[in-house]
Amino acid sequence: MRLPASFRTTAARLSALYLLLFGICAIGLVFYMTALSVRMLTSQTQDTINEEVVGLANAYQRGGLPLLVRTIERRSRQPGANLYLIADANGRILSGNVESLEPGVLEVEGWTERPFSYQRYGDSSAERRIRSAADPDAPQVESETRHAAIALVLRLPNQMIVLVGRDLGEPERFRVVVRRSLVAALGVMAVGGLLIWFFVGRHALKRIDSVSEASRRIMGGDLTGRLPISGAGDEFDRLSENLNTMLARIADLNEGLKQVSDNIAHDLKTPLTRLRNRAEAALGKRDGGDYREALEATIAESDQLIRTFNAILMISRLEAGYSAEQTAKVDLTEVVRDVAELYEPTAEEMGVGLETDVRQGVEVDGNRELIAQSVSNIVDNAIKYSAGGNAAPKVTVRLEKLPGEVHLRVIDNGPGIPDDEDRKRATERFVRLEQSRSQPGSGLGLSLAKAVMKFHGGRLDLEPGNPGLSVLMSFPRKEDG
Repeated sequence: MRLPASFRTTAARLSALYLLLFGICAIGLVFYMTALSVRMLTSQTQDTINEEVVGLANAYQRGGLPLLVRTIERRSRQPGANLYLIADANGRILSGNVESLEPGVLEVEGWTERPFSYQRYGDSSAERRIRSAADPDAPQVESETRHAAIALVLRLPNQMIVLVGRDLGEPERFRVVVRRSLVAALGVMAVGGLLIWFFVGRHALKRIDSVSEASRRIMGGDLTGRLPISGAGDEFDRLSENLNTMLARIADLNEGLKQVSDNIAHDLKTPLTRLRNRAEAALGKRDGGDYREALEATIAESDQLIRTFNAILMISRLEAGYSAEQTAKVDLTEVVRDVAELYEPTAEEMGVGLETDVRQGVEVDGNRELIAQSVSNIVDNAIKYSAGGNAAPKVTVRLEKLPGEVHLRVIDNGPGIPDDEDRKRATERFVRLEQSRSQPGSGLGLSLAKAVMKFHGGRLDLEPGNPGLSVLMSFPRKEDG
């Protein structure tokens, strides 16, 4: 037989385990306390009996057997009296308030080994009176009311037997009360535990069902769905928040993959078409010089495609957090000067002033080749897009060391990117804000720079230069010392 779903939840199992552990501890504690209390009452009873025996011994020493008998008779008639008995050497009861004893009690001198049963004088007649008052027509059947007691048995010099004992009714009543209380308390705990089990398990099951339903929708293709959060801040909410963060990351990666696929299909279609057209045109030419020119153009176009695919692979590898590139101390001052020296002829040819403002000995932890490639891409973009946009186009590369960071900034005075959304889109793959696309390039330069900065634990920010554009590369660094 299968249990209901609410009883198979973790919350229900924990509730059952806690209830079982608490029940075992409670039962053990109550039985221990009960036994301890009974032992204490028994010890007190024995002390009381010893005091009675001392008093009877004094009476026997003062007046012999007659005074002992009178003392026992007097004490046995008092309300709530202990058990007193005088018997002959054969065990026949001569005096006291005990009518009959369990066989064998008077045979052993000293404390009785265990509680024994006895009957007081008047118990049978009192019982008959109570039964007759309740049902006058009921047959009168002789019955005995037995009690339990402990006692000290003494043998006098004349071989007569004296028994002094005390009834155990009070400890027994205490034991019964404790047991009844225990049963009632355990019953209440069991009912409460089952109720908590049911409601907590049901609540947990509802939340798990809602998470399962949301998961099925997401697996069905709805990547915009998210796991529900109740706001309680418990483990279910923390798990849902982490999974929602993961789903948001997956959605971003899927969106980026879709954009890359669309951009590859759009941006690589043109160069591939040019390759085919040039190859087709070369087939119709007869001059060897024309063949060579067509092949050179084809090779140049192929090299550009290879560089584009290499950039795509590098960006994907860096964004995934994996790179076989080694990192070490990199002198950014030297990197900036090398890049400026490389692009100085190009800038001069295009009429763009290229200036550097760097400090000596600025170092960061990173990969020199990746950083140099990123700086080259940014400087190349700055030179291309500042030329022709101003009477005196100029590009400035500035390097400064700040507490905790190193800022490498490339500033141009061209048209810039006025719109904030366009500046955010400019770092995406294959995004080219120039609608005419008259400038050479594939739209991967800033994307690669952003991936490189992420790999180095830094960031790439595009800010308005007023006029122009300011591209900021922020590298983390350890404080000196």
